[in-house]
Amino acid sequence: MAIQWSAMFEVWGSAFALYLILEGILPFANPQALKRTLLALVQWQDRQLRFFGLASMLAGLALLYFIHA
Repeated sequence: MAIQWSAMFEVWGSAFALYLILEGILPFANPQALKRTLLALVQWQDRQLRFFGLASMLAGLALLYFIHA
């Protein structure tokens, strides 16, 4: 199976561009909410942050599975 590098870079580039767009929505739309959220996150324990990260990754994997199934 040959790897089509141009297609792979197009998909990865598109995914990264979409990530940047989504990450920029909250600071653009409501910077005060972002500040409050970041201040609250600083007070979370490492265990809580790890759980949130794990839950986020699992949700992303499930979404990818359902999109490509």
